[in-house]
Amino acid sequence: MSEQNDETAQAQQPPVFRLQKMYVKDLSFENPNAPAVYLEKGEPKVDLNLGLKHKKLDTADHYEVSLAVTAKVTNSQTEKALFIIEVEHAGVFLLKNIPEEHLPAVLAVECAALLFPFTRQVISQASVDGGFVPFLMEPINFLALYENSRKQKAQAEAKQ
Repeated sequence: MSEQNDETAQAQQPPVFRLQKMYVKDLSFENPNAPAVYLEKGEPKVDLNLGLKHKKLDTADHYEVSLAVTAKVTNSQTEKALFIIEVEHAGVFLLKNIPEEHLPAVLAVECAALLFPFTRQVISQASVDGGFVPFLMEPINFLALYENSRKQKAQAEAKQ
């Protein structure tokens, strides 16, 4: 009977979603063809890769979520690298009283969406500090990425 009371009491607690800490885990800026790239004509071409990881921490109800972004910007005419930025930007989130079935979506969508504007700012500032115009990443629809990932996973499991 006490287990039932504990479950009822827990179900009545409001969910808690809070960013506790945000930090840069890794940051790299490469400008391999300076100073020649500042004098060349041509439009920039961007190759962008985004990764998302999350893990439960030892502290109760805390999770680390990290966005890993690699952007290689080249001159479209000469194919020379203008710059390469790699950043892993992370945050520690308190996620309490959130149903287990909703945790993957909260981690992949809500936490990532909260981190992204700050990750974007770190990347933009690094490009400015490297002597270029601000590199502004387009907004990302993390919900669509999450849904596509779930569909691909379901299709892969169905084939097995």
